[in-house]
Amino acid sequence: MSKYGHFDNQNKEFVITRPDTPLPWINYLGADEYCALMSNTAGGYSFHKDPKERRLTRYRYNNVPMDRGGRYIYVRDNKTEKFFSPSWQPTMKLDKYECRHGIGYTVINSEYAGIKTKTTYFVPLGENLEIWMLEISSNKDRDLSVFPFVEFCLWDALNDMTDYQYNLNIGQTEYKDGIIYHLSRHRVNPDLVGFLACANALPKGFDTQRRDFMGTYGDFSAPRGVVEGKMKNSIACGWSPVGALKIPVKLKKGGTKTLIFVLGFEDNLEGPAKKVKQFSKKEVIEKELKKLAEYWEGNLNKFAVETPDEELNLMANVWNQYQCRTTFNWSRSASYYESGIGRGMGFRDSNQDTLGFVHMIPGKVKERIKDLAATQLKDGSAYHQYSPLYKKANPSDHKYGDDHLWLIYSTAGYVKETGDVNFLKEEVTFAGEDSGTMYEHLARAINFSTSNIGEHGIPRILFADWNDCLNLDQGKGKAESVMVAQMLVGGAYEMAKLADLLGKKDDVKKHTKIADDMKAVINEKCWDGQWYTRAYTDELEPVGSKNCKEGKIYLESQAWAVLSGTADEARAKQCMDSVKKNLSTEHGIMVMTPPYSKFYWQLGSIGVYPPGLKENGAIFCHPNPWAMIAECLIGRGDQAFAYYRAILPSARLKIADLHKTEPYVYCQMIAGRDHKDFGEGKNSWLTGSACWNFVAMSQYIIGIRADYKGLTIDPCIPKAWKGFTARRQFRGATYNISVKNPSGVSKGVKQVTLDGKELKSNILPVGKAGEEYNVDVVMG
Repeated sequence: MSKYGHFDNQNKEFVITRPDTPLPWINYLGADEYCALMSNTAGGYSFHKDPKERRLTRYRYNNVPMDRGGRYIYVRDNKTEKFFSPSWQPTMKLDKYECRHGIGYTVINSEYAGIKTKTTYFVPLGENLEIWMLEISSNKDRDLSVFPFVEFCLWDALNDMTDYQYNLNIGQTEYKDGIIYHLSRHRVNPDLVGFLACANALPKGFDTQRRDFMGTYGDFSAPRGVVEGKMKNSIACGWSPVGALKIPVKLKKGGTKTLIFVLGFEDNLEGPAKKVKQFSKKEVIEKELKKLAEYWEGNLNKFAVETPDEELNLMANVWNQYQCRTTFNWSRSASYYESGIGRGMGFRDSNQDTLGFVHMIPGKVKERIKDLAATQLKDGSAYHQYSPLYKKANPSDHKYGDDHLWLIYSTAGYVKETGDVNFLKEEVTFAGEDSGTMYEHLARAINFSTSNIGEHGIPRILFADWNDCLNLDQGKGKAESVMVAQMLVGGAYEMAKLADLLGKKDDVKKHTKIADDMKAVINEKCWDGQWYTRAYTDELEPVGSKNCKEGKIYLESQAWAVLSGTADEARAKQCMDSVKKNLSTEHGIMVMTPPYSKFYWQLGSIGVYPPGLKENGAIFCHPNPWAMIAECLIGRGDQAFAYYRAILPSARLKIADLHKTEPYVYCQMIAGRDHKDFGEGKNSWLTGSACWNFVAMSQYIIGIRADYKGLTIDPCIPKAWKGFTARRQFRGATYNISVKNPSGVSKGVKQVTLDGKELKSNILPVGKAGEEYNVDVVMG
């Protein structure tokens, strides 16, 4: 057991046993439009749909102390005048502490000076609000005051952080019948209404002006109102609006009092009072918690596996899927590392995120793909990001070489999962003008790449490709990307399959030829002897070549050579051998090596980072699973699993002081071999690492993957495994799969039986919706 906590498998919780984790270990509350970032000490913030335009509560990034503010509760003993926060922060006074991050909820249990508290935080399904249910008991009779507190953001998070001459004059609140109304900017945006209330007790005082509750020079750790036990009943009109209530609590020895606090968003003035009444009873809260648990159980049961590796089982069955849903919801917009101000929903990011989530709720994926396609331009390229609130693109002068191609991979993934071939015929607009079928959108994506070919015969990189820091185009427009070329190969082969589904025989030939021709060019021009080059600069110099002084080899173009079918068997093994030899470490695979020791203008922003961080030689957890998949395609299950284990969060719990980020979700990067903090994680939760590690594990190591004609069973496992069992829902049917490995192989299916009848291939036919099937697989 780690000194910071442990997994509770039965309850699907991670239990944090001390509050001073190496970094804030957080949870995401809310499955729909309302989101609450919730740390293990109640830090974080809340927003509705868009963390930039509709941020309900204020949060200060890069703050000292770390992780302030949040959704705080203060408990004051009116006799002794001592007070504390049940979440440890911000008063940092507790005798006992435990935080349980669950699936869609967080519970913090604590004790101070004989007062015990249990606070449950969650967002009810389908609601735009969060519940804080405080259960408080005492070892003797007590006269207490309880103060729930939030600091409101002025909705526009960017303006809230910058334009003080404006935003210090727009704050506005009202107080009526125990409810604090946050009405800043309501005059011009009447659909913006925030509120805070105690649903089951009337306050005996309130404050909505920060300086009146905190004190002009006060802070979160000792607010004036709590220290003095008195509220000023202030109404904010300008300056800094907050929500603070004083609730009197009389406790008998051994007795328990439950308080229900409601913080939320409404688009009208009548809504808050209705919601407060709706959630005013404990039995209602418990019913909502049960509904939430059932909802998540239903989603997580779409895929489950039992293997000889318990840490894989933990991540595969619960936490990895949970993270995939979170990244699907919020892309890279709002985390403890992304401020929610600039990025919105990334085109490249969101397409990839669907791959790890499509098995859960494919209908949501379909709508997301349509949203993404609607930000594609007529020429086939795509806007890099779009607003989740308005579903309109964030205009940019930059075009990326890879963005548009990801639409092919996400659409193919959806069609494979659902069999919904008619989706390819649905009409979707192009960035607000004209329209075309989804198939036409994908065809234009291929056409954009084939229309932007450089002097080596491969696609131009434009502003960058997947590696945002390879800004090789310095004005001449000649820089090229080998990775984009490989993505084009894989995408064109996939397009040929989609064309075949639609009976477009000419297009099958067309796209197959595009893939074959590009494959030939890559192997002729971009093979460097032991691995593939990564790109070419505007001066047509190679990047990722043995002849480079630094940045000799990159991971992406080796893994994608295998994923896309670009490399033949010999080169596939050779380039992946080079990955192992040059890039593999005990903490994962570095994205490139050697890192750049200084800034090279011709390479773009990659040299901004010190060696071993981010794209300059870090262990990027996003492309690591590409190497796992490549090894599975080659048939080397032991190597694939070794790569999987190296960055597996649950396996890194034992080195939590080094790794630092949460041991139940993937982070974006781990400091590389050339950095002094080699092995330290950064940028957790919202990362493509989540979806791709789930794809690598579930579809290639476990080997259960959707295909157009059925469910393919093609494991690639460690030779020491004697087998595993899995459960997979696919197109409405459920398959209970038992895999045995009597010969100790990594890959190869010798026999498949479906309900006792032997099949001629390893593709399970599509079953009847609602039916269960038993599948027995023998490897050999």
